[in-house]
Amino acid sequence: MSLGSLLAQARKDAGLSLEQLAARTNIRMTVLQEIERDNFKNCGGETYARGHIRNISVILGVDPLLFLSLYEQEQSAISKSIQELLVENNVMRKSENSHKVSWKILIVISLTSLAIVAVAQIIISNRSDSKVSIAQPKPSKSVVATLSPSESTSSSASPTASNATTTVKTVEVKISATRAKSWLFVSDSAGRTLFSGQLALGNSKTFNAEAQINIRVGNAGGVDLVVNGKNLGAIGSNGQVVSVSYGVNS
Repeated sequence: MSLGSLLAQARKDAGLSLEQLAARTNIRMTVLQEIERDNFKNCGGETYARGHIRNISVILGVDPLLFLSLYEQEQSAISKSIQELLVENNVMRKSENSHKVSWKILIVISLTSLAIVAVAQIIISNRSDSKVSIAQPKPSKSVVATLSPSESTSSSASPTASNATTTVKTVEVKISATRAKSWLFVSDSAGRTLFSGQLALGNSKTFNAEAQINIRVGNAGGVDLVVNGKNLGAIGSNGQVVSVSYGVNS
């Protein structure tokens, strides 16, 4: 599910209409509608968009970090240029007229470039011809290296080493909403998101990673955890937000 659909679902779970949410957050209803459709262009920039998400999360009783983390993944501004960011945050205006380059200038530049390439090729070819005319020295006697039996044996991999298989240890975490629904944010040791959303009552999810699993639970008292086959039960009280990490030896 996208960030907009998660916000819409959280609003419905809280029993609020768009009009009620707009009144509590002081955000225009039209902007809220666009946010739930994953359109953040009319928020006034990324700073204001994050502020809207944080404000909405507080009213809906959800940890803002869950939604803000998902916003960073979906609406990352890394690929945007500095000029686009300045325009988006109203620091500068978008240029109405682009600079036009005369076609005559382009032709002159192209011809100049071709001339430079041609001269360079002539110089390189002349140097190559001069090197070929120089008498080459007689080749020296080739030396054939021979390996002693001990060196030959050590250089070849032993059958045991070549056939050995490496067992990669992984960590496994199962999360079950046994008593109440809860928001979850799960990532691995590299920061990759494994899950971000709501775990409904009665449902469960299992996650696997090579080194470590990081979990943020929005309702720690409503869920039970089983880590590497060990039943840990609840890791907090009802409504408590808890962040935990588990490794292969947990």
